[in-house]
Amino acid sequence: MNFLLRLLTWWNGQTLGTQIFTARNGVKVGEDDQGNVFYQTRDGKRRWVIYNGESEASRVSPDWHGWLHFTWNEPPTRAALPHKSWEKPHLENLTGTTLAYAPAGSIRRAAPAERRDYEAWSPE
Repeated sequence: MNFLLRLLTWWNGQTLGTQIFTARNGVKVGEDDQGNVFYQTRDGKRRWVIYNGESEASRVSPDWHGWLHFTWNEPPTRAALPHKSWEKPHLENLTGTTLAYAPAGSIRRAAPAERRDYEAWSPE
C-alpha cells in the first residue's frame, strides 16, 4: 500500500519519480528542525525539498525558503541568517486546524464571548 501511495500521490511525501531523481542527481545540502531535507543538483541549477510527512509548503522556514528560491546562494547550514531578538520561531500555516487563530467572539472558541453590541431584530 505504501508503494502505491508513493507512486500515485505527491502529498504523502516524495513520489517514486522524485526519489529516483534525487538518488541520481541530488546532493544533500541540509536539513531543518522539522526533518525536511534539502537537495540541489550537482551544478546547482535546481533546488528542492523532501518533506518529512505531509507536503505543506508553509512548513519550510523563511531561511530555507530564500535558499530554495535563489534569493541567496548559501544555505542556512553554511551561512545562518541573523535574526532579531523580537522574532518568533517559524510556524506552519494553521488555517483549518484546531490550532488556528479564532478572535474573541468566534463560534470556534471553546467558550465564545457574549456579544453586547448586537440586538436581534424581532418583527412587531
